[in-house]
Amino acid sequence: MSDYFVHESAYVDPGAKVGPGTKIWHFSHVMGGAEIGANCSLGQNVFVANGVRVGNNVKIQNNVSVYEGVVLEDYVFCGPSCVFTNVRTPRSAFPRNRPADYVPTVVKHGASIGANATIVCGVTVGEWAFVAAGAVVTKDVPPYALVAGVPAKIIGWACKCGLRIEFSDGRAVCSGCGRQYRMRGSQVEEDGA
Repeated sequence: MSDYFVHESAYVDPGAKVGPGTKIWHFSHVMGGAEIGANCSLGQNVFVANGVRVGNNVKIQNNVSVYEGVVLEDYVFCGPSCVFTNVRTPRSAFPRNRPADYVPTVVKHGASIGANATIVCGVTVGEWAFVAAGAVVTKDVPPYALVAGVPAKIIGWACKCGLRIEFSDGRAVCSGCGRQYRMRGSQVEEDGA
């Protein structure tokens, strides 16, 4: 008996590593070379490829495919139908299906990706960043940045709790949880962290 849950319609291939308390729901498929941490939730119709690393307490909503070369650190949220790519120049006539062909993508601790957003391979989404629904991320996203649009651009900053924060004289206080932040150059960091 395993210490994680797999719905009867889902497949977890031999060799996959799945942490305790994780739930893998309807019609999902985890390939044998994938590593998924503890207390994760994989919604309906989620695909996790060989070589993917998923941290602890990650939520992957319905209809998300996480392809080889993608790393999701702890507490990442992937909204419904968000998209990851792993090859920059895909061609059906010229298959790129070797691990050397895959361009790494990293979504850092606590970041959130909105529904139907696309994360183009080769980028890093910083800690606690927030990618808006429908955005297309083509370059690195700094920590705490709120990005939106096609291509995604910084439109503001987000607190760890997810609310938007506003800076005045290089300082911000979250109206929801009271966390305090400071801006150093173009980087945001939590005060007292």
